[in-house]
Amino acid sequence: MYGVKQEDAILYGQSVGSGPILELVIRFPHLRVVILHNLILSRLRVMYPVKRTLWFDIYKNIDKISKVDCPVLVIHGTEDEVVSFSHGKRLWELCKEKYEPLWLKGGNHCNLELYPEYLRTLRKFISVIVKLQCPCNTSDLKSKDQSDQTPNNADQNNEKSKRNTDYKDKGRPSFGKREKYRLNTDSRDKARAIIDKREKSMRSIDWHMKTRNNTDHSEKTRNSFDRWEKWYDVGLCNVDCLKQTSVEV
Repeated sequence: MYGVKQEDAILYGQSVGSGPILELVIRFPHLRVVILHNLILSRLRVMYPVKRTLWFDIYKNIDKISKVDCPVLVIHGTEDEVVSFSHGKRLWELCKEKYEPLWLKGGNHCNLELYPEYLRTLRKFISVIVKLQCPCNTSDLKSKDQSDQTPNNADQNNEKSKRNTDYKDKGRPSFGKREKYRLNTDSRDKARAIIDKREKSMRSIDWHMKTRNNTDHSEKTRNSFDRWEKWYDVGLCNVDCLKQTSVEV
């Protein structure tokens, strides 16, 4: 296990070796898969058909198999004379994450590698595991490869509904863009109205200022004209006075 990630490890146990393998699986829960070949329920159950696990028994696979979280492939020969075929069948039933087992008809304890189904099943099992995105997620792992099966009507309906939902979700951002555009337009209109009001007020102020300047200018001209009349009157008065004094003399 040194230098290898748990998620990439595939453990293989045969016969008595299935006991240490299951012990490792329990200690390292993030392993990818486990392959058990002619496995045993326990060491004592190979010799005696006991129904309870005794304290001095070893390799208690029957008590450990339910704690395995990764997918398990079970291979067993139906004519095994060393370990009864019932051991493999019972352990496969207790697996949490089951995969389609390989029961080789006529297979013995040490000749399963000679069957062509043996290598074919191993390749298929590993290829399915590799396709899974997460090694620990086995919800899509079934007894047969999903690539060999055609989707049924229910799956097609689910796909259609999902596509429709996706289409609706894609249409929502455009509606949001419209809302943003409308808000921007409203804000621009408000700004324009404020600017127009300011321009009108400035125009009215300028008009008042111009009228006031014109009034002041007319007042100034009137005042200057009144002063000129006063000066003219004073001058005429002075001329008349001078004439009278000259006549008297």
